[in-house]
Amino acid sequence: MYTCFLSLLGLIQVGFPTVVFSNPERTPQVSENKASTVLFTHLVSAKIPAPTLAPTDTKSDQPAADRTIKGTVKDENGQGLPGVSVVIKNTGKGTTTDANGTYQLTAPDGATTLVFSFVGYLSQEVPITNQTDLNITLQVDNKQLNEVVVVGYGTQRKRDLTGSVVSIKGDETTKIPVTTPVEALQGKIPGADITRNSGYAGASASIRIRGNRSIANPSSSNNVLYIVDGVQGVNAADINPNDIASIDVLKDASSTAIYGSRGANGVIIITTKRGTGGKPKLSLSSYAGVSEVAGYGKFMTGPEYIAFRREAYRAAGTWSSPADDSKIFNAPQLDAIQKQQFPVWPDLLLKQGFQQDHQLSVTGGTDKTKVYFSAGYYNEKGILQLDEYKRYSARMNIDQTINNWITAGIQTQLAYIDNDIRRDPFNRASNIPPLGTPYDENGNFIPFPLGGSVINPLADEQPNAYKRNQKTNRGTLSAYVELAPFAGFTVRSTLGAIFSTSELGNYYGRNTIDGAGSRSQASITSNQSRNMSWENVFTYKRAIQDHSFTITGVTSYLSFNNTSSFAGGNNQLIPAQYFYNLAAANQNPFWGSGFSSNRLISFTGRINYNWKDKYLLTVTGRSDGSSKLGEGHNWAFFPSAGLGWRISDESFMKNQKVVTDLKLRASYGISGNDVINPYATQNSLTTVSFAYNDANAANAYLISPTIGNQDLKWELTTTADVGVDVGLLNNRITANIDYYDARTNDLIFPYTLPLLTGVTTVNRNIGVTRNRGIEIGITTQNINQKGFSWSTNLTFARNKEMIESLPNGNVIADDYRNSLIEGQPSQIYYDYKKVGIWQLGEESAAAKYNAIPGDIKIADINNDGKIDGTDRTIIGSRVPQWTGGLSNDIRYKGFDLNILFIARAGQWISSDYYAKYNRNGNNNGASIDYWTPENPTNEYPRPNANRSSTYVTTLTERQASFVKLRNVTLGYTIPKTVTGKLKIDNVRLYVSGKNLYTFSNLKDFDPENEGVIDQPLSRLYVFGLNIGF
Repeated sequence: MYTCFLSLLGLIQVGFPTVVFSNPERTPQVSENKASTVLFTHLVSAKIPAPTLAPTDTKSDQPAADRTIKGTVKDENGQGLPGVSVVIKNTGKGTTTDANGTYQLTAPDGATTLVFSFVGYLSQEVPITNQTDLNITLQVDNKQLNEVVVVGYGTQRKRDLTGSVVSIKGDETTKIPVTTPVEALQGKIPGADITRNSGYAGASASIRIRGNRSIANPSSSNNVLYIVDGVQGVNAADINPNDIASIDVLKDASSTAIYGSRGANGVIIITTKRGTGGKPKLSLSSYAGVSEVAGYGKFMTGPEYIAFRREAYRAAGTWSSPADDSKIFNAPQLDAIQKQQFPVWPDLLLKQGFQQDHQLSVTGGTDKTKVYFSAGYYNEKGILQLDEYKRYSARMNIDQTINNWITAGIQTQLAYIDNDIRRDPFNRASNIPPLGTPYDENGNFIPFPLGGSVINPLADEQPNAYKRNQKTNRGTLSAYVELAPFAGFTVRSTLGAIFSTSELGNYYGRNTIDGAGSRSQASITSNQSRNMSWENVFTYKRAIQDHSFTITGVTSYLSFNNTSSFAGGNNQLIPAQYFYNLAAANQNPFWGSGFSSNRLISFTGRINYNWKDKYLLTVTGRSDGSSKLGEGHNWAFFPSAGLGWRISDESFMKNQKVVTDLKLRASYGISGNDVINPYATQNSLTTVSFAYNDANAANAYLISPTIGNQDLKWELTTTADVGVDVGLLNNRITANIDYYDARTNDLIFPYTLPLLTGVTTVNRNIGVTRNRGIEIGITTQNINQKGFSWSTNLTFARNKEMIESLPNGNVIADDYRNSLIEGQPSQIYYDYKKVGIWQLGEESAAAKYNAIPGDIKIADINNDGKIDGTDRTIIGSRVPQWTGGLSNDIRYKGFDLNILFIARAGQWISSDYYAKYNRNGNNNGASIDYWTPENPTNEYPRPNANRSSTYVTTLTERQASFVKLRNVTLGYTIPKTVTGKLKIDNVRLYVSGKNLYTFSNLKDFDPENEGVIDQPLSRLYVFGLNIGF
């Protein structure tokens, strides 16, 4: 497994041009006390004019004959530059410079221009006149170092960062056909563990940055903070990936502390596209394709199930030959066996899915008004009937320059989602015996194929039988005004609002999986949320000789309001009305409503200091006040500091050519988390009907089983981070390496109370967790010459997660998935350990443990001669030991190819599929290798109608490392010489495959979703088209 992934690294082991070491003279530098001149130089450095050539004779009207052109290409220090691509423009003819930087080629009649290009340098186009000697000097491309990265409440040059920030360009999010932008980041962010746990239409991916910190509810209390165009809490699933300009991921305390309690688990900042000046540009992005199930475990066929059931009753002494079948099968089952009616129920459910996405965008404007508008439609039909997700979205961004010191703008994002949700049919399909037929000879549906009460797994697909639909409207509106009253000072005020309404209707008929032949039900649940934000950012920038600094101050007010209501009843009289007429559901009516509200007020300050453009300091402090916490505990202060040293800019680094860029950085800070509901510090009551008889009813009140705690405090996470950023060989190889150590104190956890108290739990601050690890991101420009380029991006992260302390020691839960043990991650399997199956000849040893040959053999951990709770042990952790990604981008002329691998290693799963073992033979199950006297396997115990399925959870726990070919995309851009004739700027066609193949020791299903049989993942193939006008 590990070897398989590491062998992929061979892709980046390519030959680089010979490195020439020299002792060049230092080039003149811009005076460091003229900051404005330096800034101007950076801004214009991307436009290097072609070198001035000697005058030529322009009087001749005759074209020159084929001739040899030779010369030398030098770097900025005057040294010959090897490996430079020298190509005759608009042809495939060219050469490369040798170890001394010299070249020679033959220019055909009509050649007009030579193009010189090399990784890390700006390309130059030089006209061909009458010279035979052409010597040029290439200029270093500083664009990467001067690239602007979005950080909290501002931007910074990449070279000036003191924190751990990863920036992803918008085009990376469109290389893979995805439902949400986060899924496109998989394998590209070191330290971000991203997985897709469900294959249902519209299902989103989950993300964890640097492990789990909180233990109260790991699935929700460790979520990252999303910020879209400065507005917090935007649902990333509403954003069309084509609208994204960049995604910046903040991971360490120096970067996230400015968001205080909101940034403890990492911050993802999404910046959408803005309008541009000049003529309007129209873009169309569209793709469509089909999907199929990607790895779904096989279940026993009819003959396999018959053999399994016979074995169960043979072990019980009831069956000895087919003549005894009437003792173990009922009449409908025997009839099905005789007619050989053996349906494979899961296969009857799975279908071919369909996915499409279309987006139209327009950008344009003047020098004062810039507009970006887009509209999109996304549709996914899942691999099950009644499973469909449709999203209609629109975005408009407007930026207006009012005068030379006032700008304003608005940003709007609207999304309407129509989602048909299928109730899980797989648990029924995997349990029902594979006998009978779903339809009779006339094509009529059979609700109970074998009689009795076992419903047909296809029941929900019948007309007017089942409907579950959720309609959601979400709008994100924000407006800003920015003032620049004097040089260096700006004030930006942003007012944002997120409005959301959703309506979930649910109906199931009598003869459905939920109805189970007894009753129908209809209900509607409505939710409304209104989240408001008002943030003011004050920024002052100043440079004084060798010193430059930026001071940022922020005030923030956030409010969150939610209301909900539900109503329903049984016995829907008109099935075709589903849940639209609740008055017709006239039995057992039910209803209710709810409300919640909370506020967060914050004050923030930050100083970014830079001395000589080499020594960097960032200091941040934020104070948060949360209405969730009790008086005296609702305010907390979150400080951080970061240092940076640009070693490559020191004088002792000038006389070498290997290290282009080298920066050392370190940070330390504190962030917080208030992972509780808005009223967790208060006691609550519930009304119930109470009466001594039917005639005299009165309201009574019950105290909530979880009592409030006014002394509840913030969870506090202190994080130390040390990192190095390095660029080699003119940034042909770049790397970012981080080591971090994060401790979370005062964990909020529902503490169990004694039964005599009359309540069950209270939220308390207990314990400490720790996450520490290393992250590596490497990018290489392997080849870039003669119209061919190949780059590789490698990510690797290893995180060690553990609980350091708990108030009363380990918490051992009855559920093998919920125990908390010091020194271990928060998500472990604490269970009995299966060591095999008791075999023939081990009867006496097995009898000591009340077992017989064919039973599961459990390890006697404490060797006390019995199996009880003290023999439970740590089986494994759901947390991977390491994660990684390997992406290759190859371009040749108009063709582009992207190949992405991802990996997760060391994690364990408890699979639903492997739990599908019904030892008594009454129900179907997974197609597995089980013990019989003739087949003494150690995999599964012997079927036995008279023995229980004790220790069945031990059968489900497996190590689930995998490497996955996540995506392959092949595209072709039609030459502009063709598209220009059609008045089209660009046309790109592509095909893409997602989730194509998995390398794993688990072959029965896709291990990414932990073998959950009711949520199989899908494989997708699409054809796409991008057009620009």
